[in-house]
Amino acid sequence: MALLIAGPTASGKSAVALALARRLGGVVINADSMQVYSDLRILSARPSLGDEASAPHWLYGHVDGAVNYSVGHWLADVGARLKEAAAQSQIPILVGGTGLYFKALTQGLSPMPIVPQAVRESVRRAAQGASAPELHEQLSAVDPLMAAKLRPSDPQRILRALEVFAATGRSLATFQNQRSQPLLGAGAWRGVFLAPDRTALRGVINGRFDAMIEEGALDEVSGLRARGLDPALPVMRAHGVPHLMAYFDGALALDEAMTRAKDDTRAYARRQHTFARNQLPQFAMMTPEVALKAAQCVSSPAELADYSA
Repeated sequence: MALLIAGPTASGKSAVALALARRLGGVVINADSMQVYSDLRILSARPSLGDEASAPHWLYGHVDGAVNYSVGHWLADVGARLKEAAAQSQIPILVGGTGLYFKALTQGLSPMPIVPQAVRESVRRAAQGASAPELHEQLSAVDPLMAAKLRPSDPQRILRALEVFAATGRSLATFQNQRSQPLLGAGAWRGVFLAPDRTALRGVINGRFDAMIEEGALDEVSGLRARGLDPALPVMRAHGVPHLMAYFDGALALDEAMTRAKDDTRAYARRQHTFARNQLPQFAMMTPEVALKAAQCVSSPAELADYSA
């Protein structure tokens, strides 16, 4: 049986997963869409080298930032890793903050159409220089159904919707209404969502970002900037990256860039809570403190999900 550990950013998921891997002889498998990138060890808060050495960690930092890595790519990667864990009689412990990954893993994925490279490039050329709200207005004109489902501040998903419409003449929403069979069906997994105190979490997020800057996050962003990657790529939208890019470009002072990055991360944590409540109903809610305590004494994934202080 697989154990799935979700939760908002900075909620202590990695520590719980590591403790469980050590106790149960499990393998930690990444379910965070930013921790897959080799470019962002610090800003994505990947496990430390010491943690990775103390228990098996899979699907961390295995993707180059130039790759437009998607949930479909992750499902293919994680499917292979689940088979590997089963062959080695290891308990797979999937941990991360990307709720969509967990939803696709346990509820199935909507089949997405292939967008020809020429169409993708055409849409992206036309979008150059347009703000996210302006792109959202363009999407509303051709695909109001999908536009209603997307935030005007989410250029990555807006561009994806525009690409699909340009390639197929159909709304992306019509594809999302179809679902494949999940990799993990009922009875094959148990899930927990770590729900820390909201006020305390805000303080942790702020402190962690300060620590990231001290540990070298500016160097990471400087390296990304030097590569000249498409700003619409997922890695370029990681929390902190756009604001620190603006600092390097001279558009923001460092203090202001850090403040905006913290605000953005806190808002994301709120959305993670909302997603879990609405989209992951089978995940048991518990505080990080209870989960970490349980990790010291449980003997199975089911036992953790049923644990109460």
